[in-house]
Amino acid sequence: MGKSQYITDDKETFQVNLARLKKGGSHFEIAINSEEAIAFKEGRGVSVKEVLKSEHVYYDVKKGELASEERMNALFGTSDPLKVAEIILNDGEIQLTQEQREKAREDKKNKIIAIIARDAIDPKTKLPHPPERIRLAIEEAKVSINEFRTAENQIEDVVKKLKPIIPISFEKRTLEIRVPANFAGKIQSYARQQGKLVHEAWLDDGSFQYTVELSGGLVDRYVENLNNVTHGSVEVKEIK
Repeated sequence: MGKSQYITDDKETFQVNLARLKKGGSHFEIAINSEEAIAFKEGRGVSVKEVLKSEHVYYDVKKGELASEERMNALFGTSDPLKVAEIILNDGEIQLTQEQREKAREDKKNKIIAIIARDAIDPKTKLPHPPERIRLAIEEAKVSINEFRTAENQIEDVVKKLKPIIPISFEKRTLEIRVPANFAGKIQSYARQQGKLVHEAWLDDGSFQYTVELSGGLVDRYVENLNNVTHGSVEVKEIK
C-alpha cells in the first residue's frame, strides 16, 4: 500500500479533515477541504475535485492505507476514485474539527438572520425585526443550525421555532413608483435588482413609472434609498 501525503518521514500525522463511509463491512475515507465539502453538500456547484485534498480513496488516511480497486468495484460498482469519493460525500459522514463546525454554524446563523431581517416583518407593526432581536430569539428558542444545509433551506424550520417568541410574517408588498426624468436613468439598475418589476413604462414627460413587488422587510430601506438618489423627488404609492 502507498503512504498518504499526510504522513511525514518521522510518522508525525498532519491534521486533516475526512469524509467517511462504512460499506460492506469496510471503512472508506477521503481527505477533504472543509469549506469546499460544506459547499458541495449545500449543492453550490463545487466539484468533487475541489473538495478532495488527494484523489485517492483510503481504508485509513492516517496510515496511508489505500482502498483496493477490487473492493471498490465490488461495493461501489466502480474503482474511479472521483466517483467513489462523490458517493462518500453524499452518503457518508463529513468530519470537521469543533472549531470548524462552530464557525460553519455561526456563518450559517448569520445568513439566516440576514434573510429574516431582510424578508420578514412583524405582522402587527409591518416593520422588519432588527437582526439582534432575531439573534436573541434564536438563542432563546435553542434553534439548532445545520452546517451542511443552505441558509435558505433552513429558514422555514427556524421561523417555526421563532414564532412563539416573536411574530414573523413573510409578506410581499407592492409599490407604484414614479421617478422624474432627470433621475430615471440612475435608478434603472437599482429598481431591477432589488425587487420584482411587475410593470414599467416611460411616460410622455420622460419620467419612469414602475410597479415593484418587494419583501415586506425591504420596503422602508428601498424607499429611503430611492429618496436619497432622487433627492426626495420620487413619488411612491403602495398598492394594497
